Amino acid sequence: MLLLVLLPTLAMAHGISEADKQAMLDGGYIRYVWLGATHMLTGYDHLLFIFGVIFFLTGFRDIVKYITAFTLGHSITLVFATVYGISANYFLVDAVIALSVCYKGFDNLDGFNRYLGRPSPNLVLVIFGFGLIHGFGLSTRLQQLPLGDSGLIGRILSFNVGVEIGQIIALAIMLLVISSWRRTRSFAQFSTVSNGGLIAAGVFLFFMQMHGFGHTTDPDSFGFSTDNHYHEHKQMEQDILNQQRTLRESID
Repeated sequence: MLLLVLLPTLAMAHGISEADKQAMLDGGYIRYVWLGATHMLTGYDHLLFIFGVIFFLTGFRDIVKYITAFTLGHSITLVFATVYGISANYFLVDAVIALSVCYKGFDNLDGFNRYLGRPSPNLVLVIFGFGLIHGFGLSTRLQQLPLGDSGLIGRILSFNVGVEIGQIIALAIMLLVISSWRRTRSFAQFSTVSNGGLIAAGVFLFFMQMHGFGHTTDPDSFGFSTDNHYHEHKQMEQDILNQQRTLRESID
């Protein structure tokens, strides 16, 4: 419940503000490292996915294996998509990322075996694939910055280093909490509820991103205020009326 209350506020933090853009112009590579770290630490969708990945992992090798697969995936698309200017509407990309959260919750609940009568797909490959999508989402954010041509690779790599630092910090906190919680009775009792909550959070994020996609006319903006939301609806209504008027005139 706390997560759902905080999500609208966190959604705004997940974008890149004008202050951050100006800081990138004024600062050097260290500013990109800092932005990458803070972006990961406020990236609720990335954090929820990582939480789902490590929820039932107890062995150090397994944790390293799956987190490495995710890291390789998001590093590849973050770097190459940014270098070659490959982009997409970030609301749609984040909507797919939200579905990855749903997937991990469903997989943790043994949904494939229970409801589909089949074993889960290879988890390493799935996590690597979702890592590619998460990295593409990070790239769409990074491409909002004034990267320039001089030192482009250095800025991208600095941002990626920051993302990895943020991921390590988040992962360390999650492992500490989960390992402590796993020793209590409530872990088994609430594991189903927790992963059901992952699915619910993913669905909520998906509809939030699709709502943003349907109400944002400026491709460089992220989110919208209540006032803009109202005017967006009025503009949509006016566009429909104009289309109907044009259709009637053409018929007449």
